[in-house]
Amino acid sequence: MESLLCCLFSYPVSNCGSITRFSRGVVFASRSDSKKPYHRKLQLPKNLRHRRRTEAPPDFHPVLHRDDEEQIPCEELQPDSESADLESDYDEIDASGSYDGNVVWESDEIETISSLFQGRIPQKPGKINRERPLPLPLPHKIRPLGLPVPKNLIRTSHARSARQPISNQMYKNPAFLISLARDIRSLPPEDDVSTVLNQWARFLRKGSLSLTVRELGHMGLPNRALHVFCWVQSQPHLFPDDRILASTVEVLARAHELKMPFDLDKFINLASRSVYEAMVKGFIKGGKLRLARRLVAAATEGKRMLDSNLYAKLILELGKNPDKRKHVLPLLEELAKREDLKLSQQDCTAIMKVCIKLEKFDIVEALYDWFKKSGGAPSVVMYTTIIHSWYLENRYRDAMAVVWEMEASNCPLDLPAYRVLIKLFVALNDLSRTSRYYSKLKESGFTATYDIYREVIGIYMASGRLARCKEICREAEMAGFKLDEQTRKVLL
Repeated sequence: MESLLCCLFSYPVSNCGSITRFSRGVVFASRSDSKKPYHRKLQLPKNLRHRRRTEAPPDFHPVLHRDDEEQIPCEELQPDSESADLESDYDEIDASGSYDGNVVWESDEIETISSLFQGRIPQKPGKINRERPLPLPLPHKIRPLGLPVPKNLIRTSHARSARQPISNQMYKNPAFLISLARDIRSLPPEDDVSTVLNQWARFLRKGSLSLTVRELGHMGLPNRALHVFCWVQSQPHLFPDDRILASTVEVLARAHELKMPFDLDKFINLASRSVYEAMVKGFIKGGKLRLARRLVAAATEGKRMLDSNLYAKLILELGKNPDKRKHVLPLLEELAKREDLKLSQQDCTAIMKVCIKLEKFDIVEALYDWFKKSGGAPSVVMYTTIIHSWYLENRYRDAMAVVWEMEASNCPLDLPAYRVLIKLFVALNDLSRTSRYYSKLKESGFTATYDIYREVIGIYMASGRLARCKEICREAEMAGFKLDEQTRKVLL
C-alpha cells in the first residue's frame, strides 16, 4: 500500500520510493509499503575490482625443489582437475558477477595485505634518496653534560650603573660634581654655597665633594672651596673625611692662603699621609719650594715615608732654577735609599733631565738601567735623554747602541729626537746617517731648527760638497733663518 506525503523538508528525504519536487520547496514523496524480495548482488572486493597493477605473468619456471630438499614429481607440477575447475569458476564469477562465497587470493594480493601488518608500505618507484630536513635540536640533547654552572652574563659598567640607585649614580659622577662647582661659581658673592648643596645633600657621600673643591681651585675660587669644606663639616654623613680635607688643603696651599702651623711636629703627628702630601703638593704647585722642602725634611726626620712622585715633582721644580739646584742632591740621596722605589716614566725622565743639567751622568745611567730592569718600556723622550747624556759625556758608541735599540723598537721620533741624533751623527762624522735622518725629518713634516741647519751644513762643508751646502742654505733662508757671516764667506 502506498501513502502520499506532502511536507516542507529542510533536509534530504530518504527511504522514499519516488520523490517529486515543486516550486517554493514543496516536495511530494511516495513510499511503497509492499516488501519485495531483495537479493544482494555479490561483488568482488575493491582490491580485485580496481587493481593497482596488472596481474603477474604466469611463472614458466616452477619450483622444482621443496623446502625439505625433496624432489617434486613432475606429475604434481601439472594442473589437476580441481585447479582447473577453480579457474573456470573464477572466470565465471568475472563474467556473471555472482559469487558463491569462496574467494581465491593471488600471491601478490596476499603479499600486499601481509605487508600492512609487517611495517611500512613499499613506496612507489621514483626518487628513492629523498633529502629530508634535519630534526630540530632538543635542548636536553645539545646541552653538555656536567654539573650546573652559573650563567656567564656580560656585566658592563652601564648595565651595573643602571640598576644602582640614583644616589650611587650621582655621588661619584664627575659631570655632576663639576656642574656643582659651576653652579657655585655663578652664585652672587653674598649667597652661601648651602643654597646649591642643600638640595643635593641626600645624594652625596663621603669624598664626593673633593672633586668639586679641586674644580673650584682650578677656577681660582679658593674661598668658595673653603666654604664648601665648612658646609661639609655641618653634615654628619659627609664628615669626617680626609679626601675633602686634603683637596681643600691643596687648593689653599696653591693659592698662598694656607699658613704654616706653628707647632710643626704636632702637625706631622696628627695629620694623615694624604693631608700631609696634599700640603706639600700645594706648596710645590704654588711655587713655595722653601716650605715644601721644609715639610719634606721634617717628614724625613720624623721617619715618615712620602710618595716617590712627590720627590720627583720637587726635584723638577728645583732643577728649573739654577740657584736652587744644590738642593736636589739631598733629595736624590733620599730616593736612592729606598728599596721599594716607584716612579712613573714621566717622573723618571724629569729626574734624568735635571741630573744632566747637574752633570750627574752616572745617576742618569743608573735611572735608565733601573727603569728597564723594573719592566718599563722606554719612550722616545727617555731614549732621547739618555742619548743626549752620553753625547755630552762623549760616549758616542754607547749612544749609538741606544740608537739601534730605538730603531729596533720602531719608536716614532719627534723633533727633539732628530736634533739629538743629527748632533750625534755629526760628531761621529757619519755623513750617510746624517743625510738619511735629515730626509726623514722633512718627510715626517717637521721643520728643521737653526742648530740642525748649522750641523748639516757643517758636515757637508767638511766633506767638500759645497753645492749641497748652498742648497741647504737656501732652505734655511726660505725658512726665515739668517746664517752667520763666516758660513756665508765660505760658501761664496
